[in-house]
Amino acid sequence: MKRYLNRLIASPYFSFFVTVLLFLALYGVGMAMYKGFMRPQVFFNLFIDNAALIIVTVGITFTLIIAGIDLSVGAVLALVCMVLAWLLENTGMPLPVAVGLVLFMGTAFGAVQGFIITKFDLQPFIITLAGMFFCRGLTAVISRDTIIITNPTWVAIASYRIDLGIGFLSVGAIVALLTIVVSAALLGFTRFGRTLFAIGGSESSAALMGLPVFRSKVLVYTVAGFCSSLGGLAYSLTMLTGYNLHGLGMEMDAIASSVIGGTLLTGGVGFIPGALVGVLIQGVILTFISFQGTLSAWWTKIVVGALLCVFIIMQAFITEQKGKLSSESSMEGNEAAGPPEKP
Repeated sequence: MKRYLNRLIASPYFSFFVTVLLFLALYGVGMAMYKGFMRPQVFFNLFIDNAALIIVTVGITFTLIIAGIDLSVGAVLALVCMVLAWLLENTGMPLPVAVGLVLFMGTAFGAVQGFIITKFDLQPFIITLAGMFFCRGLTAVISRDTIIITNPTWVAIASYRIDLGIGFLSVGAIVALLTIVVSAALLGFTRFGRTLFAIGGSESSAALMGLPVFRSKVLVYTVAGFCSSLGGLAYSLTMLTGYNLHGLGMEMDAIASSVIGGTLLTGGVGFIPGALVGVLIQGVILTFISFQGTLSAWWTKIVVGALLCVFIIMQAFITEQKGKLSSESSMEGNEAAGPPEKP
């Protein structure tokens, strides 16, 4: 029984199951305390309100899987919002061209960061921190004032709702869910995904196996840049503005959501559905505070910070259990082989 429990704890999906149970418990408490929590639209609003964070968290999860990090995602999101707003309000550029341009801009920026990190073997923390300052500063250079988007097509897309019968979802929420599905399939069913987990487990071993480490690492930061720019579009649909403080601190929310969802900070383990549930937990806490009415929204940060500490400790415990299981397996293998034969 003890061995079975240890194997369960050492499973890469253990953190995910804990996260799901935590989400269900929080939502259950909300339903027990407030009747409004029982409305299906309250659940759908978790996806609508957190669409941009869901997309950005996907990109962060890719970087964490290879034991990297990207602190520039919130700043790239703000830059995308600002550039899109400026293009739509100050030029005659068609909407599809403007959207394609900002998507390319964020993706290219991620690729450049990935190339610098990988080519010169630099710490991703430092490079992406520099990228964060660069993008945030560039956003303020474009405009320190809020640029309101009045483009009728973009406003119509932002206000459009997809009827589900018992509720509705926004375009941004649909994009976020599609991002989850595509990224989960990419990590779980492709050679690229398996390569990323191998790099996160041991980059040197992955290189010795002949895996394309350099290309894969650059692609990871390219994916992170694309998710940041796509998240910027989703955020723009919610806010309909460009502002240099958009997405401030979102990189930390994304990292916390990914870790709470079961991604190891040491790399090699990550689960996209878990990252989604991690975001939804933050959304449930904020919804709970909104229903309560007297608590500050800053309690969300306090609770998420406490949960992050708990999950990091749990990750350390899981890693320890994995080490014990490996040692036990090695000992059992030696015993099964028997003593060495005498010459």
